[in-house]
Amino acid sequence: MLTVAQLCDRYLEHGAATKKASTLATDRGRIERHIKPLLGRMRVPDVKRADVSRFLQDVAAGKTAVDVKTGARGRAIVRGGKGTATRTVGLLGGIFSFAVESGWIKENPARGVKRFRDRRNERFLDGDELQKLGAALIAAEAAGENPYAIAIIRLLILTGARKGEIESLRWPEVDWQYSYLRLADSKTGQKMVMLNGAAIEVLQTVPRQNASDFVFPATRSDGFYEGTPKVWRRIRAEAGLENVRLHDLRHSFASVAVSNGASLPVIGALLGHRDSATTARYAHLQSDPIRQASNSIGQAIQDNMRIARSNTLAEHME
Repeated sequence: MLTVAQLCDRYLEHGAATKKASTLATDRGRIERHIKPLLGRMRVPDVKRADVSRFLQDVAAGKTAVDVKTGARGRAIVRGGKGTATRTVGLLGGIFSFAVESGWIKENPARGVKRFRDRRNERFLDGDELQKLGAALIAAEAAGENPYAIAIIRLLILTGARKGEIESLRWPEVDWQYSYLRLADSKTGQKMVMLNGAAIEVLQTVPRQNASDFVFPATRSDGFYEGTPKVWRRIRAEAGLENVRLHDLRHSFASVAVSNGASLPVIGALLGHRDSATTARYAHLQSDPIRQASNSIGQAIQDNMRIARSNTLAEHME
């Protein structure tokens, strides 16, 4: 009889071949930090829906929260919470589906468990905040901050690309002729990122290192530069944007696109979304155009009613 811990290991080895490496890394973290500590010793056939429901509540309440050192400089901070609980139960459902397909159990105990609504954080920079960010970047550059980090941050806000896509960018992926990034791999597979004039100017300022194909090579290894988050924390503090994440620059790109009249399909194409439902999260940002349309319609109706009222009064006066 497999335990849940053993099932998780087999799932990672045989049941997740189509997942991206970054997704698998996230899955491993959720398995090691949440699933194994709470359910790992249970035999797979013994897990019932009530156990999964209790697991959901325990993770949401922070029962698996830890703050431990991981090596000489690393730390693992696990807080739990409703969002983490919902996403981990989603993963658990996939693991048990693998168990069903493998013939180890007949029913998925995670099916039917009511999860918390997953409210993903979506922060958008407004015009004033963009100005503060721009000033902070200029100040950081003048103060000698890492030029790779500054260029990466500028490209994130100017293209709406993901951090990993820009940090790991290679020069052969830059199509200067047609102004595109032709990414060989990304979260959604091969992907094209359109470059506007401002983004091209940023790339043109990055010095090319002959020893590396990476646009932003690491200084102490053969890989790419990964220090952007540390620099970002300093820059956002300078700009007074303490609650803004690097990924929020992607949301801000979409927000500016909406405010400038771009349609959701166009925004989805710019961000590289495969599913229109992913882009639909920005639909609420179109409230201003909708309100404008409503006001225009209301004004037209009111004008027609006034004309009708004026005509009626004129007839009575005659």
